[in-house]
Amino acid sequence: MTYYLIAGERSGDLHGANLIRAIRQHDVNARCRAYGGEQMEAAGAQLVRHYRQMAFMGFLEVAKNLGTIRRIMRECQADLLAHRPDVLILIDYAGFNLRMARFANRNGIRVFYYISPKVWAWNPGRARNIKASVDRLFTILPFETAFFAKYGYDVEYVGNPLLDAFADFQPDPNFRQKIGLVEQPDRNQTPDLRPVVALLPGSRRQEIAAMLPVMLAATRQFPGHQFVVGTVSNLPDALYDKLMAEYSDVQRVIDSAYDLLHVATAALVTSGTATLETALFNVPQVVCYKTARWWYEIGKRILTVRFLSLVNLIAGRAVVPELIHDCTPDRVATELREILPGGANRAAQLAGYRDVRQKMGEPGASERAGRRMVEMVMGA
Repeated sequence: MTYYLIAGERSGDLHGANLIRAIRQHDVNARCRAYGGEQMEAAGAQLVRHYRQMAFMGFLEVAKNLGTIRRIMRECQADLLAHRPDVLILIDYAGFNLRMARFANRNGIRVFYYISPKVWAWNPGRARNIKASVDRLFTILPFETAFFAKYGYDVEYVGNPLLDAFADFQPDPNFRQKIGLVEQPDRNQTPDLRPVVALLPGSRRQEIAAMLPVMLAATRQFPGHQFVVGTVSNLPDALYDKLMAEYSDVQRVIDSAYDLLHVATAALVTSGTATLETALFNVPQVVCYKTARWWYEIGKRILTVRFLSLVNLIAGRAVVPELIHDCTPDRVATELREILPGGANRAAQLAGYRDVRQKMGEPGASERAGRRMVEMVMGA
């Protein structure tokens, strides 16, 4: 069978790669073609276009690149019709993929959606559009089943793929030495025994440019801690060099967020998937998201959820602090003190993490989703 997958960002590439492996486990003759990244390619997909050419964030960035987005979409539509797969599998990336779902549906191509668009966050009526154009929706957040049921749409909760990534993670035993935190120094080295605080500013250029300066400014109030920035290889070193030029004591690691969280005592995290990953590692966090005041005011009026972070959304209550319009270095520093060892909010946040993990269920989401997709395609 032929499977066509579309993922438009870094996390989608990871989940898409795991899904491809699961599909090929249950369909040894599976042929996969994809818009994605190197991880999906390594899993066996023929890569048509890399997601870095499609990852535009925010209203202004999308508006400036609207011509490029439309051109890429036309190319994708033409490629889809040229290959006519047995199924189109869409992974998150709502703005692009919901349009592709409608196109495929009109042209008689079966559509599966893995990792639902966040229609529950704003304009929930879009759930009806998904129901009309998506043959089967595979969800990864436990509260989504009840949400879609309100629109008469029976979805399939397969669990969260982050649980798989977390279960498979093997920490690097030499990680502390690699970032200069030497535990067994030789005669020319002095061990750095300061507690580590992870800075995870995101994986997109725009959010890093907005959030990392705020996080870095807050570090000046904690000389007794070692701060380490988790960077990503799909963005140039020059971006980080410029932002970190005045912070010589702050370390950085590339594509090593899990190793960083494994040794961290706390974290500052840009809202997104990383908030849930940080919770799985049991690392207390402050969720940061900086946006223009005018956009924040608009957001207050259109959002239909109380929280932005996945941790709080799954818990159904405020487990981690979310700093949005008031995301300043002083406010970040204040909240960070509360979750460091001895802080007033650390124990409560760790207790909240236990509730979140219980609600998420067991690992195996990628395997369950891949197996069900193969069953449905082969049963057609």
